[in-house]
Amino acid sequence: MSVIVVANPKGGVGKSTLSTNLAGYFAAAGEWVALADLDKQHSAHAWLDLRPATLPAIETWEVNPDTPAKPPKGLEHAVVDTPAGLHGNRLNIALDLADKVIVPLQPSLFDILATQEFLERLAKEKAVRKGAIEIGVVGMRVDARTRSAEQLHRFVEGLKLPVLGFLRDTQNYVQLAAHGLTLWDVAKSRVEKDLEQWQPIVEWTNGAGKKD
Repeated sequence: MSVIVVANPKGGVGKSTLSTNLAGYFAAAGEWVALADLDKQHSAHAWLDLRPATLPAIETWEVNPDTPAKPPKGLEHAVVDTPAGLHGNRLNIALDLADKVIVPLQPSLFDILATQEFLERLAKEKAVRKGAIEIGVVGMRVDARTRSAEQLHRFVEGLKLPVLGFLRDTQNYVQLAAHGLTLWDVAKSRVEKDLEQWQPIVEWTNGAGKKD
């Protein structure tokens, strides 16, 4: 089973967008997937409540930070959404569960500075240094051809972390989320550009290490 944690202590960077759509990808591929939500507001689980029962199932995985439990036996994938301000016990739980961590990051100077300490801490984690946890960064709401995208690349390369891809700023995510949907739940022609941008991200997650 693979556990993919989506994390960034900076708020408003698109963690829930990444988490829900990644879970939607696994579900559409016919795999058994659960979505966990470490945020006290439980926005990812609220999104699951909106999801039509006729769509490929995404299970709810309840993770209590005080008494963390392993996901259901036999589960193929778990995606963990995390809150803004992630630190302390919740961060330790997330890293203990993770095979991979995706850090969504908007390529503005302020967002990069706000995330720098977190990325540096991840890079120093023993499990990361030993290769037990892989870290990848996704540029959010950005055109890959812009100077700001180049700035993000330079910053992340300095930390020796891969940039998995860039997701454009589009209302598709907002409109789909309002109905409990993901990019993989609608006609491909409607979201073709977005699916193309997701390709390197899902390829990276499919290579996730397996935990017992």
